[in-house]
Amino acid sequence: MQAYKLRGKIDATGNLVVLESVDMPPGDVEIIVLPVADAVVSSPQLVIQSEEANPKRKVTTKIKALQAWFENTQPISPDFDAEEARWEALKEKYNL
Repeated sequence: MQAYKLRGKIDATGNLVVLESVDMPPGDVEIIVLPVADAVVSSPQLVIQSEEANPKRKVTTKIKALQAWFENTQPISPDFDAEEARWEALKEKYNL
């Protein structure tokens, strides 16, 4: 499959407008849109979505200094093996 790199714009209605002609046969195409590096602007909607993707954990601890840290960390995966992690750390430390 041959790929083409073209320039285009998104108009006010949200439609993609390709500014260059392409010498391809008619048919369906797959389009990947990458914003131009200097034109990337953070939209408020994307910021809201990213905050929703990382909700804070509700953790209670007697050590108040660690409360914020626990809330901002991700929980460990259910398949995490602490003994395996210890063994890997020892192998790395002592070059085993």
